Amino acid sequence: MLCPFCGHKEDKVIDSRESKEADVVRRRRECLACQRRFTTYERIDEIPYMVVKKGGRREKFNRQKVLSGLLKACEKRPVSMSRLAELVDQVEARLSDSADRELSTTEIGEMLMTRLASLDKVAYVRFASVYRDFQDVEAFLSELKTLVQQKRTPEPT
Repeated sequence: MLCPFCGHKEDKVIDSRESKEADVVRRRRECLACQRRFTTYERIDEIPYMVVKKGGRREKFNRQKVLSGLLKACEKRPVSMSRLAELVDQVEARLSDSADRELSTTEIGEMLMTRLASLDKVAYVRFASVYRDFQDVEAFLSELKTLVQQKRTPEPT
């Protein structure tokens, strides 16, 4: 740490305290050359998770936005809030595992739909209708037929 008064590189820490929110550490230091005291603040430098939109635009991952979409899809359905929070946690875990800390909305949407399909079929169809942007009844019916066929096919044990 450079002394702001004389530019000397060595100092000693006299006192350290965390902020109330525990996101910043305040340190009182004393320069070993000029003996003047100064304060420094340390905080974790977080790289935000990014979402790549369909048009190529990037924006910060917004947990609340994902949860809001899931809540709309699961409205009046027997899906607990804790299960929806788990889904969002899984998306965040995938983001944090990603080397470049970003995912496309396509990856996020497909991931959520896969999990919703096993959780609640109606919520899945609601989510898919918005996510896949069904423009007509045929697209909607096609998705329903796929869902019904999957249900009829016995799952491997």
